[in-house]
Amino acid sequence: MGKLIGLISDSHSYIDEAVLRHLEDVDEIWHAGDIGELNVIEQLPKGKQLRVVTGNIDDSSAQAEFPEEQLFEVEGVRVLMIHIGGKPPRYAKGIKSRIKQTAPKLFVCGHSHILKVEFDQASNVLYMNPGAIGIQGFHQVRTLLKFELAEGQIKNLRVVELGKRAQARMKQ
Repeated sequence: MGKLIGLISDSHSYIDEAVLRHLEDVDEIWHAGDIGELNVIEQLPKGKQLRVVTGNIDDSSAQAEFPEEQLFEVEGVRVLMIHIGGKPPRYAKGIKSRIKQTAPKLFVCGHSHILKVEFDQASNVLYMNPGAIGIQGFHQVRTLLKFELAEGQIKNLRVVELGKRAQARMKQ
């Protein structure tokens, strides 16, 4: 059967109906940091497994509730999630060794606000950054990722474009 994952990042205190609508049908919601106000997490659809890490803008209340890093396994896929990860081959300081140490099949991060999915052959890991769902930052289009995990495989990856950041900002 597998699990459907909704991967978001960099909300910076902003979440809207477009995001919530795309998370209704998922089994798990992962947030790769820079949550901002914790009401973002409270607004997520109920009854879902949440996996959340804090980012560099998150305050002590977020840090008290969520870790900086998560290492977990879903459907036979080992996952390492941290907010600031850089990107292959130029990972952030200490990330390459952390990947080597933990041997995930999937490495998830946020921070750059740039959507990127790439298989890193050197580290033998699939790299995923969902971009940003928020309206802070220089990204033009708000994005999230949806994919399935089943029998040790990552399948049916889809990019969801949520519209231009400027449009969402005007609705506020």
